[in-house]
Amino acid sequence: MTPRIPAICPRGQGHQFVIYGDSCSGVPNALHEQTFASVNAVVRRLDPAPEFILFPGDEVIGLVSDEAALRDQWRHWLEVEMGWLDRTQIPMWHTTGNHTAYDEMSEAVFRDVLGLPDNGPVDQLGLSYFVRRGDLLMVFVNTLWSGSGGEGYVETQWLERTLQENADVRHKLVVGHHPVFPVNGFSGPYQREIGPEDGPKFWDILVREKVLAYVCSHILAFDVQIHRGVLQICTAGAGTAHRMPEGVEYLHCVQAAIDDQGLRLNVLDTEGAIREKFEWPPTEQESEWKTLPRGEMEAPIQGCLAMGRRIELRVTGQPSSCGTARPQTFFSAFAPGSIEQIWLGLRGSQQTLTAIVHGSPGRSPSYWIGPNLAEVSAFDLNVMFNPEMGPGGILWKHHAASDWSSLQSATTSEINKVIWPSRWTVGHGRRGITDRPSSLHRLDCQFATD
Repeated sequence: MTPRIPAICPRGQGHQFVIYGDSCSGVPNALHEQTFASVNAVVRRLDPAPEFILFPGDEVIGLVSDEAALRDQWRHWLEVEMGWLDRTQIPMWHTTGNHTAYDEMSEAVFRDVLGLPDNGPVDQLGLSYFVRRGDLLMVFVNTLWSGSGGEGYVETQWLERTLQENADVRHKLVVGHHPVFPVNGFSGPYQREIGPEDGPKFWDILVREKVLAYVCSHILAFDVQIHRGVLQICTAGAGTAHRMPEGVEYLHCVQAAIDDQGLRLNVLDTEGAIREKFEWPPTEQESEWKTLPRGEMEAPIQGCLAMGRRIELRVTGQPSSCGTARPQTFFSAFAPGSIEQIWLGLRGSQQTLTAIVHGSPGRSPSYWIGPNLAEVSAFDLNVMFNPEMGPGGILWKHHAASDWSSLQSATTSEINKVIWPSRWTVGHGRRGITDRPSSLHRLDCQFATD
């Protein structure tokens, strides 16, 4: 008998559910039918079963001009591949995707075969909608409506009004197909993420209306980022394995739980093993800060961070009166005789907060980019290394603020693979006081870990 997989459940009142997307199936005996079945087999083993399922797009391979052929794909997907699911007991909610709602014909088929709630914008009924389950609101947006220009555009007026009209809800999720922020370095307005006309405005609404997370797919990865306090969770591992970055991403589904303490995720591969875990918000580190003296020292933390652990730095200082574009070191970590594995400081004429990580010997480093600090009179920043978040796991915030943001990167590198070496420095690089020295006044660095 196939063993059951324990599901994470709410700590008290809450919701537990599954998210997966981008199966691109619907054709008997075709490339993705078997891979999608392997992910479904894991969902079926969860105990208890999910209360509901979110599927943020690209159920079928689609992209055909013949309506009958498209309907046949949907019929096979719903009646055969998902025939095991009793949707009266476990509702399944979908978003449009570039394989399923790519023109007016496919939009009409999407509306008809799925029969989703018709409480969205008048001209997008059955394409955009919302669902309210007690203290949880889920708003499903259409990131490629033909009436707004197609792929990479999203309506925002109805979204804002819906969130405002349900402001009393404790937990808010917005679900769409395209990311807003690039995932794993795969970037391109409209094709890979929502375009610049709508993306910033869309995210402003999520921040203003205190949305917990934007759930999306499209990029074949599991990825978590946070921007101005709102999570972007990308999961697109339900079938298209042949296009995933080899050795980095894998077929998966995401089991989730939301309660009054926050959000928890388990990312399960096709064996049912937990490959990644994530919990938000993190616990506060305020009472555990330890001052790091300026100069070189033995590292208090060494090796890979175990799942669930993180390192947080607090850096304060005042820019020097004479501007500089040279790199200025806040913090670095290295092994004797080796190039720095981790460097954190300011670079360039705008004195941009930058983290540089050398993950593998002989390979170029990866860069994570944050705010510009050239014009500030003083700063008090927290920088967190959170291995649970993959490439989105180097974050920053103003110390007095509560809203974290991921530093931007163009890498697939996972922070959980970073090896923290034996030597740390504060105020200069590994070669001594003349190596990328800090000209900041009153530079102070503290760290905390859990």
